[in-house]
Amino acid sequence: QVQLVESGGGLVQAGGSLRLSCAASGSIFSAMGWYRQAPGKQRELVAALTTSSRTTNYADSVKGRFTISRDNAKNTVYLQMNSLKPEDTAVYYCNAVPRGSPFGYWGQGTQVTVSS
Repeated sequence: QVQLVESGGGLVQAGGSLRLSCAASGSIFSAMGWYRQAPGKQRELVAALTTSSRTTNYADSVKGRFTISRDNAKNTVYLQMNSLKPEDTAVYYCNAVPRGSPFGYWGQGTQVTVSS
């Protein structure tokens, strides 16, 4: 079965960096991405990567600061987060779409907290 295991969240001061990892298993994936959800807000797309074309998509709020990448051999997607701001504080979720599937699967989420 499909399983996504996330790691790398934590507490960091404003201006600092974190690197999130998501190890996916159980399928070949056509796309992977990161979403986040802050208290009282809807879950939003942060960054996504299409495996075949290497096309990336970023939320405007993180462009120039966050970078999504993937190690295909390890079926692992990363989110490098630099110049973190307090408004980046949220639970970050990995999502992966199996090849041929109309929907994706979610990871358990990892907390990112950015202090002032």
